[in-house]
Amino acid sequence: MPLPTLPGIDVFQRGWLSSNNVLLHGEGAGAVLVDAGHVLHAEQTVALVRRALHGETLAGIVNTHLHSDHCGGNATLQRAFGCTLTIPPGQWASVQAWDAVALSYEPTGQRCERFTADAALHPGDVLRVGRHEWQALAAPGHDPHSLVLFNAEHGVVITADALWERGFGVVFPELEGEGAFDEVAQALDLIESLDARWAIPGHGAPFVDIPGALKQARQRLAAFRADPVRHARYAVKALVAYHMMEEQQQTLPALLQWFGGVSLYPLIWERIGRPEGTLQAYAEAVVKELADAGVLALRDGVVVKN
Repeated sequence: MPLPTLPGIDVFQRGWLSSNNVLLHGEGAGAVLVDAGHVLHAEQTVALVRRALHGETLAGIVNTHLHSDHCGGNATLQRAFGCTLTIPPGQWASVQAWDAVALSYEPTGQRCERFTADAALHPGDVLRVGRHEWQALAAPGHDPHSLVLFNAEHGVVITADALWERGFGVVFPELEGEGAFDEVAQALDLIESLDARWAIPGHGAPFVDIPGALKQARQRLAAFRADPVRHARYAVKALVAYHMMEEQQQTLPALLQWFGGVSLYPLIWERIGRPEGTLQAYAEAVVKELADAGVLALRDGVVVKN
């Protein structure tokens, strides 16, 4: 969808598994795509970009952060368009060496095709695309290395997962025992200080009621601060649902084996006091909660994503 405040932007609002993609047209100098979606949707992302380019070249991809729903399409897009890739600097070495543990893909049991980066976009840098300038700003919390991009001239901020219209992304450092709720609050304060007119989130439609979104996000953050276990339980359910979006269906024993076989979920279970007594019983309880909520279905021993 085009933004009336800034011609030259196409927003591809994606459904899960993918993040939104934001195509910044370069007015003859080559376009730049912000975030590349999930690997399972990569060919669809290529088609969306190709259709929107109208003959323009895709000069580059910029990732706001390196979670699999934002960067899984990188390799496919690079092959299709021969474009460069720019990433936040904090995981540069991990990308070039392809350390799937440091990049979170192995600990979460998520899929991401290997890619290599050509440049880093540091907080404070300016991304120039055509006549427009986008300032890169650090917005850790959801991810320690995440960036938001701000066009001051037209008041547009690409918030990634630092702010959605109704909340923000899972605070991953908290799941590993590293305090990051303060960083979430700082990222929200940063976004408020920009006094932007449009926000383009990592998930969901672009929106103009940024004060309202910030209010909801702060209320959510306060609830998580007051009860960190609540955040952990929410995160586990979200990540299991995400996994089932990748798989679509899986036998219950295979799902339970996956849950116990990656490092993050047993770690969370330990940190929140070993609920249900055993890890398997806890995983079964999570699946039941998701099934009761209609997110998953359990049919003859097979878990299905609704």
